[in-house]
Amino acid sequence: METKEKDFNGFKMNGFLGLFIHLIVLPALIYFGFITCIPTAVVAAILCIVWLVMFAGYMQLEPNEARAMVFFGKYKGTFKETGFFWVNPFLDKKKLSLRARNLDVEPIKVNDKIGNPILIGLVLVWKLKDTYKAMFEIDSQTMASSAHTSGNANQITIGNAVASRMNAFENFVKIQSDAALRQVAGQYAYDDNEADAEGLTLRSGGEEINEQLEQKLNERLAMAGMEVVEARINYLAYAPEIAAVMLRRQQASAIISAREKIVEGAVSMVKMALHKLSEEEIVELDEEKKAAMVSNLLVVLCADEAAQPVINAGTLNH
Repeated sequence: METKEKDFNGFKMNGFLGLFIHLIVLPALIYFGFITCIPTAVVAAILCIVWLVMFAGYMQLEPNEARAMVFFGKYKGTFKETGFFWVNPFLDKKKLSLRARNLDVEPIKVNDKIGNPILIGLVLVWKLKDTYKAMFEIDSQTMASSAHTSGNANQITIGNAVASRMNAFENFVKIQSDAALRQVAGQYAYDDNEADAEGLTLRSGGEEINEQLEQKLNERLAMAGMEVVEARINYLAYAPEIAAVMLRRQQASAIISAREKIVEGAVSMVKMALHKLSEEEIVELDEEKKAAMVSNLLVVLCADEAAQPVINAGTLNH
């Protein structure tokens, strides 16, 4: 997507040099202020205005910070050079953070592909990528001022304004992440135990689901100049109203799968036993005795509890 962000190319000066000039103006102001003639009074007034206006030109930037420079409503570029500088004091220097931020989205209730209500949450890492879009493509400034202002607006400090602006961005990311999470979750079943579930599921998808979620988030946040570095589903469960039923269903499915394995193994062991008895000629069994033996072995091998053997000791002849 095309961007209108550009580097700031206006006048800038080392902040310490500007501070030195600022200090030089002060004694000149004092000197002309004590002379009572009209020309020197005019010079003193001009120097006083210059001295006061120069205060607004200082700014400093730390790594991964930026300032959107606006001159009476016109965007002049983004200043990203770190250090202490003096620039045109009439520029509105809107400070932004380019550092990565975490967002833990609380689990929300959605319907999966099958229609089952589930709870799903995510954690993501995001950061600002395009300062122009972040500042001017969405209404972040109104959101920031309304979120922060309580009482007198003149009491808002620069640090608080930056925090409020970033909180407004975070709120935008949160709302869009909810929408993207609902969209992705609705395309897949919760797990592969569902009769209509095919292919990828939310439980088994892993990285593929996370990649799709990240892609959907980046598509939604591109208009705001934000980028998702990483997105992961960190909570997945059935909604409380069906959790107990689904738990019993999973338990039943597990029992059936276990029974299938037990029966398969028991049949294999009976077959092996009959083959060994016949091959080594230990005992000769007719079909009726083979059937009885198979029945007894299957009961012993497939039973949930240990079998209690009954020994036939024969009969006593008196």
